[in-house]
Amino acid sequence: MSLKAKLEAVVYAAEEPVTLSLLATMFADEVLAGTPGKAAEPEAEQIELLTTEPAPEAPAGEPETPQETASEEADQKKLARQKDRQVRQVLQGVLDELIREYGSSDRGMEIREIAGGYRMATKPEYHDAVRGFVKSLKPPMKLSLQALETLAVIAYKQPVTAPEVSEIRGVDSGGVLGGLVSRKLITTAGRKQVIGRPILYKTTKEFLLRFGLKDVNDLPSMEEFEKMAGELAEVEAAGDAQDAALPSTEPLVSGADASPAEASLAVDEQPAEEPLAAQENLAPEHALSQATEGEL
Repeated sequence: MSLKAKLEAVVYAAEEPVTLSLLATMFADEVLAGTPGKAAEPEAEQIELLTTEPAPEAPAGEPETPQETASEEADQKKLARQKDRQVRQVLQGVLDELIREYGSSDRGMEIREIAGGYRMATKPEYHDAVRGFVKSLKPPMKLSLQALETLAVIAYKQPVTAPEVSEIRGVDSGGVLGGLVSRKLITTAGRKQVIGRPILYKTTKEFLLRFGLKDVNDLPSMEEFEKMAGELAEVEAAGDAQDAALPSTEPLVSGADASPAEASLAVDEQPAEEPLAAQENLAPEHALSQATEGEL
């Protein structure tokens, strides 16, 4: 893979403008390894050693003076600056070549220099087409923790009934199921042939589109899911432990001694319920059935 292709991929994938200093840090070794002048360095050093007279050796055991140490550090800094300047020049040339290629070709994209960095952007002549596309996009979907939990159960156990989902979660999931049906993330899949014939639920094509899946087989296995959940729990536990270790410097304010402003602040700091949590306790099971009977 060429250096130009790598720079193009990085600029395309970046959400914020990519600065030349960041690119120099990422690709310094590759640029220096591919620089033609670097291969000639050993030969030049050998010629210099042959032409220069050997310096008198310092007596053994004599420590270096502060002047010699400072001189060595200055030489190292100077060499590092030279290498950084060389890397930036090479990367700047590659970026300029990419900018020319995108600007001269019949493409809808171009590379712009924005806020001290480089970023992919659409060409101005295509803004009308892009504006029409953006207006047709759906607003981003936000799901509560209860909705995500219910959706995960259905994705792995589908087709599954509402009582089975509630049994796995340990709480009534009728209201959450209704919300997922209205968002077209799940749909009915007939009725289970048991007493009462409860409705079966499965995920939809919209679910695959929202989560970027080819099909349900692309879902992580239960072992992978449990591993990721365990790692997340460990990170959260470590964060809670660090918060608990910090000494508290603010005095506790009781309701009797608190001022009106402090009492209002204490009320505001109480954790809010999830958006769909109230629906779980208020919406009866027949409300879900009425919402989904039209689809049967």
